[in-house]
Amino acid sequence: MKLVVASHNKGKVREIEALLAPLGFEIVGAENLEEPEETGATFEDNAILKARAACDATGLAALADDSGLSVEALDGAPGIYSARWAGETKDFRAAMARVERELHGRNSKAKFVCVLALAKPGEAVQTFRGEVHGRLAFPPRGDKGFGYDPIFVADGMSETFGEIDPALKHSISHRAKAFEKFVKSL
Repeated sequence: MKLVVASHNKGKVREIEALLAPLGFEIVGAENLEEPEETGATFEDNAILKARAACDATGLAALADDSGLSVEALDGAPGIYSARWAGETKDFRAAMARVERELHGRNSKAKFVCVLALAKPGEAVQTFRGEVHGRLAFPPRGDKGFGYDPIFVADGMSETFGEIDPALKHSISHRAKAFEKFVKSL
């Protein structure tokens, strides 16, 4: 079955392709598709917008991901704005510094959230949510991850996602949990 991965992020497309390869999907990239404006109020809303747009544009089933960091003491921020906190240049060092400034030493409980949305022509969009809970640690540590990984320590761990082996991260991450639900639905 052909499946459009509704993302312009080549790393994310490769990661999703690797997760889906054993299931026999033929992955089609969305690099030539126009990305819809993310106007939703939730991760679910934005994932659905992206999946539906790719499905409508290609006539194929489409899988989209919306994910980010949610910090309890910041009322869930940066949340759906996680990438935007990094600015046009995707400077996540600046985004992590902003999180630290806005926390002012308050509760560091946080979670990573991933919502996958699957849109098929003529069908209702399905969503699959994965979360990994933990806390933030400053200063940032490790260079194995991306985004906010260098400040996130999952519950039960002492190293940040930026310090642990990528294979371990991929087995316990918010995206892995969302994919587990997606695969079970198949």
